[in-house]
Amino acid sequence: MALKETVGGKLAYTDPAFLESDDGRPVRILAEYLGPLHGLRQARVRDTIVFFGSARVTPTGPMAQFYDQARELARLLTMWSKNLSSPVHRYVICSGGGGGIMEAANRGASEAGGRTVGLNISLPHEQRPNPFVTRDLSFELHYFFMRKLWFAHLARALVVFPGGFGTLDELTEILTLAQTRKLDCPIPVILYGSAYWKEIINFDALVRHGMISPEDLKLFEFADTPQAALAVLKARLVPDGDDATPHIAHSASSQLEDGS
Repeated sequence: MALKETVGGKLAYTDPAFLESDDGRPVRILAEYLGPLHGLRQARVRDTIVFFGSARVTPTGPMAQFYDQARELARLLTMWSKNLSSPVHRYVICSGGGGGIMEAANRGASEAGGRTVGLNISLPHEQRPNPFVTRDLSFELHYFFMRKLWFAHLARALVVFPGGFGTLDELTEILTLAQTRKLDCPIPVILYGSAYWKEIINFDALVRHGMISPEDLKLFEFADTPQAALAVLKARLVPDGDDATPHIAHSASSQLEDGS
């Protein structure tokens, strides 16, 4: 049905001034859920492996090894996932869509000939979409909380490379969901670069002070090579069967599967 103006004025959903106003904020928030949902459904992406890490890690900087290793791990995972028997795209590499570790992950997946998702956030500095994200899977988001929902929505595993405040925020969000059993099934969390993470976060001290339980230390594991991380993920992920339901919202499962 064609959109048109009513006798009394513009339809609210065709009025840019309303959509950009404070009163239109709920519509914008909903659009940041429905837009990626529509795009992922059209592309038949069922689930993802999410890479987190700093945008400040460069291919030639002091932590360049992590860029190279994120790129290689994403390439290996994409080659493995492409060989799975499935009518939809399984275990698609997903990142925040920007530079650094995000770029490395999307780059490795692209070099393996796979589709790859970028959930870019509009920021005044640092964050620009990298050129390796599959064009129809590049989503621009304004709200951090909607971006974090989409990170978790279809995630089947999380690989966290060294990063700063943003990476810590994203990591602890997923660990909190796992700790409080808000995820429908366990999600492997790999902290890549054990020396870095054990220096940045004293997990044993959290247990010692009673802030987390000893069992919470089983919510994640460490890896220091792409091959080690790949082995963990291949052992923990289920290529076939029922491990296809999104962890948060069940409604997308049937839509992604039947394309309706």
